[in-house]
Amino acid sequence: MHVTLHRRTFASTVLLALVTAVAGAPPAAVAATTHPGASYRAASAADVRVDVDARAGLATVGSTALGVNHAIWDSQLGTPAVSGLLKDAGVQMVRYPGGSYADIYHWKDHTAPGGYVAPGTDFDTFMAGAQRTGASPMIIANYGTGTAQEAADWVRYANVTKSYDAKYWTIGNENYGNGHYGAAWEADDHTDKSPKEYAATVVAYAKAMKAVDPGIKVGAVLTMPGNWPDGIVAAGDDGTWNQEVLTRAGAAIDFVDVHWYPGGTDAAQALGRTAHIQDAIYQLRRQISQYAGDDAGRIGISLTETNVDIGRNTQPGALFLADAYSGLLAQGVFTVQWWNVHNGPDKAGTVAGQPDYNDFGLLSSGTCTADKAACEPPLNTPFAPYHALSLMGDFARTGDRFVGTGSDNALVSAHAVRRDNGDLAVLLINKDPDGAHTVGLHYNGFTPGTATPVVETFANGAGGVTTAPAGSATAQTLPPYSIALVTLHPDRVATAAPPAPAQPTATVTDRTATISFPSAGAGLKYEVYRQNGGISEQLGETSGTSLPVNNLAPGQRYTINVLARDGAGRVSPPSPPLTFTTGTPAGSTCTVRFRDTNDWGNGYVGSVEITNNGAAPVNGWTLAFTWPTGWQSVSSGWNATWQQSGRTVRVTSDTGLPAGSSTTVGFVGSYSGPNVLPETFTLNGTVCTTA
Repeated sequence: MHVTLHRRTFASTVLLALVTAVAGAPPAAVAATTHPGASYRAASAADVRVDVDARAGLATVGSTALGVNHAIWDSQLGTPAVSGLLKDAGVQMVRYPGGSYADIYHWKDHTAPGGYVAPGTDFDTFMAGAQRTGASPMIIANYGTGTAQEAADWVRYANVTKSYDAKYWTIGNENYGNGHYGAAWEADDHTDKSPKEYAATVVAYAKAMKAVDPGIKVGAVLTMPGNWPDGIVAAGDDGTWNQEVLTRAGAAIDFVDVHWYPGGTDAAQALGRTAHIQDAIYQLRRQISQYAGDDAGRIGISLTETNVDIGRNTQPGALFLADAYSGLLAQGVFTVQWWNVHNGPDKAGTVAGQPDYNDFGLLSSGTCTADKAACEPPLNTPFAPYHALSLMGDFARTGDRFVGTGSDNALVSAHAVRRDNGDLAVLLINKDPDGAHTVGLHYNGFTPGTATPVVETFANGAGGVTTAPAGSATAQTLPPYSIALVTLHPDRVATAAPPAPAQPTATVTDRTATISFPSAGAGLKYEVYRQNGGISEQLGETSGTSLPVNNLAPGQRYTINVLARDGAGRVSPPSPPLTFTTGTPAGSTCTVRFRDTNDWGNGYVGSVEITNNGAAPVNGWTLAFTWPTGWQSVSSGWNATWQQSGRTVRVTSDTGLPAGSSTTVGFVGSYSGPNVLPETFTLNGTVCTTA
């Protein structure tokens, strides 16, 4: 992974240095009106079920949601042609000066010692392009070879001298790649390359920069849970990179910045890894809450680089972009940014029947591979992911609210937003390269009108997004490897519905939770729903401002929304979501301490200490637990017999456990995604206290 990251940010500069003139005029905006999916007749019965639940409110789309990266080695940075294409796609945030170059870049003299800087890519040129795009800047201050004073001077120039109102500033790029964990691709002149030093320097940068403009937001670099070096504690450190940075710099920052390259040996595996998103963001928020100190909830999350390893210019890249952007934004990430606008070809091949140049760019660089075996289309020709980004611009608009969805087929992803005007937009992604699928759509908390919906489609090999009425509100047929955006009007426009309740809170035990929320007005009843894919489960209702909920499972994660209903039966939009995890019994006859004692990034040594708190001995025992995800497993174990079936693990021993005594068993675990540790354990069927 780290070699790929290095190649992505440095090796392509030779190719990009050749892009010195426009090889062809940028293509006109696609304005096709035919709908390729219209040629597929809907099957008499749907083979995929998708549920959409307007009661299950997720995150609201912000004004910086859709982003891309610009780089100072790209000679087309900030040109009117590129700005126009990005504006047409709905881009809201652009990042500068470009990946690892940020840690060698000096803005005052526009130099990057050791790297190539294209003419006409200085900061003012970048800002002019951002303004033409209508996008906010995300600026990376140089941590690796810069100083806090240099960063503060940049803030002064941007926001005092030039009045650019540049709000978001990240300190460095992938600074955990400075050699501290073994791999070194990120420049770092600090003698101490530990997360401890990075955190201390972030605090100094934030202080100097905010002394110039207190209104800016400063971000610190973290690693995405489930991605290297997540979980690793290096020699001399007290914790992982994320733990050290958050503990020491949490009070000084406003957001954290992560990157995510899902990898995968083939397109299907890469596309399947969007299933990691919810657990990864959940794990990241838990780390922020645990380590960043008081008021950690104010710290936002940006994801400023993502892409795929297979099909970067073809349909797998497009499908991944639509699925990943939607999943991350639904979980409250405030900006998601593709790497990048132009990058240059690496090697030519065919993916899903289409030419692919292994180029990280959204737009063609108009150059050839190093061996001249293949040349890209004319400069600025959009690749497939650009069209997916354009579709995202139509789907996830500022102010839209993501709502819960569920699909019974892993090859078909679904996302949905509710608009302020009452419309519901549903994004359907068919990740099957060979088969069309007819999707049966089912709704909760929303009744669609009877008119044929307008559908925007991007199909494999298409030159752009097409728009036409197609299918119905309850059935849509998706061509192979396609994305469809279905916009539905309600059967009637709601009038004078109650306002959405404000953010709820919860007080939890092992089996109960008391949900509390501010009043949304007089004479209202409140309904509390637990999210469950596209079909929420109602936990209860009350005319007060709190609701006790019983019969919950210990150690279980719950996400709930509160809705208000007035005397006329009109229902409000959902409250912001609340996610909580129930505890374990405080006075159980057993206690379990589960620890990750030595992690190497995709596996670890685990230790499980079991204590008999009872008055009687336990003569032979079985400890059972369930992995939170399907990508975690036990490779081997000792001091007991270890068995795994599905996600359930059983550890058995004939050895007695006297009253008041403890025993420790161990195992080697592996994971290929966020390593969310289990919360609940049973000993001979009794739920234990988890310590």
